[in-house]
Amino acid sequence: MKNSFIIIALFLIFTGCSEQKTRKSKDNKEIEEKQLSHDELMASVMPKTHNIKTIGVLVYNGVNSLDVFGPRYILSQIMGTKTKLIALEPGNVTSVTGIEFVPDTTIDQVNELDVLVIPGGFKGTIEAAYDTKVQGWIRKIDKTTTYTTSVCTGAWILGSTGLLKGKKATTNWFRAKEMLAKYGAKFTGKRFTKDGKYWTSAGVTAGMDMSLALLEEIVGRNYAEGVMLDMEYDPFPPFEGGSPEKTNPEVLQFMTAMYAAGVDPIIMKLEKQKPEVNSK
Repeated sequence: MKNSFIIIALFLIFTGCSEQKTRKSKDNKEIEEKQLSHDELMASVMPKTHNIKTIGVLVYNGVNSLDVFGPRYILSQIMGTKTKLIALEPGNVTSVTGIEFVPDTTIDQVNELDVLVIPGGFKGTIEAAYDTKVQGWIRKIDKTTTYTTSVCTGAWILGSTGLLKGKKATTNWFRAKEMLAKYGAKFTGKRFTKDGKYWTSAGVTAGMDMSLALLEEIVGRNYAEGVMLDMEYDPFPPFEGGSPEKTNPEVLQFMTAMYAAGVDPIIMKLEKQKPEVNSK
């Protein structure tokens, strides 16, 4: 439910305070908590004033669904905003894993946004990075945004517009430095990176980290923490991995070869078609 955290938080604030005086820290020490009045709690948790009204998430066939719905869930918690899934063309969109969903509108119907989120994927992402219509739309929307963001390989699409030139950025681990250098950006290797109005994240789940940080900037720390608790977002993977540095070398080698086998033929084909595409 949209703004579910707000509904729950306000309900609890208005219906009474907890009698608990202490809580346990991670090292099992008791921490005394100041008991606040309803008004004090309201003032503490309610979001600060902001000018964000419209949030758009670009979607296309072959997009990664978690790239889309992780950030969408978090950013839709901003009070007073409307979040839209914006497709390249009319009709339902099918994710890279076969999930079909219904967008709210298309790029032809959207001329301005306060926040733009560009998620990644696989084949559809690469194709979008070579699509001059998509590039032109992103550049147009960027003129109105307070924040322009990307998740995972969505940075390839954003980078193809020229908007990341000279910027610090991050993206999916596969050939990350090489791909961002192609677009004139400097790879930071971080989970997410902010350079002015441009926010970029590493692969898939990092989009939620970026979105929580962006949420904090827009509405404040306490409100963002409330959303984080509502999600119970406290990752604790069952084993070490998830980045090139932490992955078994054999697994990393296999995954790199698998990605290359899929990515390289698509890029080679689209590179050959560039003069034809650019002539339109």
